[in-house]
Amino acid sequence: MKRDMKLRPLAIALAMIALLLVAACGGSEDRSMPDAGQPKNDQGRAVPAPAQGQSTEQGRSTGGEQSAGGEQSAGGEQSADATREPDATREPDSTAGQISTFALDVDTASYGYSKRILQEGRLPEPGQIRSEEFVNAFRQDYPEPKDDGFTVNMDGARMPENGTALLRVGLQTRRADAETRRPANLTFVVDVSGSMGEPGRLDLVREALHKLIDQLGPGDQVSVVAFSGEAEVIVSMTPATGKDRLHAAVERLAVQDSTNLEVGLTRGYAEASQSFRPVATNRVILLSDGLANVGDTSWQGILGKVKEFAGKQITLLCVGVGRDYGDQLMEQLADNGDGAAVYVSSVDDARKVFVEQLAANLDLRARDAKAQVVFNPSVVESYHLIGYENRQIATEDFRDDAKDGGEIGPGHSVTALYEVRLRGGASGQLATATVRWQEPDTRKPAETSRSLEVADLSASLWRESSVRFQVDVVAAAFAENLRTREQFAGEGTRELAEHATRLAETTEDAAVTELARLINQASSLG
Repeated sequence: MKRDMKLRPLAIALAMIALLLVAACGGSEDRSMPDAGQPKNDQGRAVPAPAQGQSTEQGRSTGGEQSAGGEQSAGGEQSADATREPDATREPDSTAGQISTFALDVDTASYGYSKRILQEGRLPEPGQIRSEEFVNAFRQDYPEPKDDGFTVNMDGARMPENGTALLRVGLQTRRADAETRRPANLTFVVDVSGSMGEPGRLDLVREALHKLIDQLGPGDQVSVVAFSGEAEVIVSMTPATGKDRLHAAVERLAVQDSTNLEVGLTRGYAEASQSFRPVATNRVILLSDGLANVGDTSWQGILGKVKEFAGKQITLLCVGVGRDYGDQLMEQLADNGDGAAVYVSSVDDARKVFVEQLAANLDLRARDAKAQVVFNPSVVESYHLIGYENRQIATEDFRDDAKDGGEIGPGHSVTALYEVRLRGGASGQLATATVRWQEPDTRKPAETSRSLEVADLSASLWRESSVRFQVDVVAAAFAENLRTREQFAGEGTRELAEHATRLAETTEDAAVTELARLINQASSLG
């Protein structure tokens, strides 16, 4: 025993020496490799060397294996900070890491609910503000891909502050015609608790359901589950051709008592699972104010009850209603239930969600979609991702297809904005953005990438960048102002309102006009 203890330190020392020798040989081998074979993107520009299993070709499928050596920096060499994901709440001059990874998110509920609060003459609570949902509530006009994957768009502009810039990463899927989308199995889970008795809640839900039923095609099917303290199947899965029966079921929805969201969602998923069709889009649509007060009221507990069903390719759409709204619960249910969250406060909102955006909200283009932006450390001193605090994921999970991402439908766009501090005199490649997703039916992974050069940055944000980029910056700056009560990009609410008014005239976009009104309203509220 004593002899073993004496030999153990010697064995450890010999093992460490052997490892150092192997590392030295490997390092020498890497340094001798020229970069002439560095892959290039579709613009002929160099991109970071891909990790094992990564494709640099547009939309090409990949085997999904994670490189044992970690991620690559924009210079094509291994980054010492590659395994550290910086906190998005850090100040822009933080130096933690050069890789940003997040799950895609098409939620807009934060903007919809904040809009209602402002229209009522109140300021929303900072915790209710998610900046990316403000940005993604607006039209983007990105080019669409020819296939069922994504286009990756990158642009940016220099800021008045010396050495800073704003970078935009935009992802877009191809739109689908209502005639060509796959059939849908829809299970509506409707909150009929006492709080839904407030004018503008349950009656708005009924109106939304009537509008949707009228839009459905002959291949679609619908069931309706109502819940308060208990859950009840109002109508089992019925072909959309039976519109009279479905409309009658909607009219039977009536206010009852407490809110047991857990039992309602569990019953809804069971109904959806029982009627599951592999050839269809199978979706549960929850319509609620999110004010659960009976049963398990945590999103973890609720989703835990339906995990078995949710794993069968049944996705979730959370539709929020009501002046008092459980925003956090509904958002987390959507984010962790393979779905999206929207908020409706008017018949116009209901029409937009259930009629104009029907195909995008029902069908799927991608499952578990994630984005990763790799910054060139010789060009970028630091960066700050605006929003996506709840959607950031570890760098090493980007190509781990067991890790959850975002579900993206046809015609959806996803935009992320970064504040970037540039190194003095920097030139060359600034960053490379890659999106990875799984095909909805086969779960086969695919990737596509694009890079941006420092020379591609517009010299002035407000004079030379694209109009839609400017709208995104105004929306993000407004959200950050509501969330932190501080200026963003050097712009206060007065300046933001002026920019929004100018952009509304240029775009002739009613949504941008409304944004200008909301900024003015917030400014008057202090």
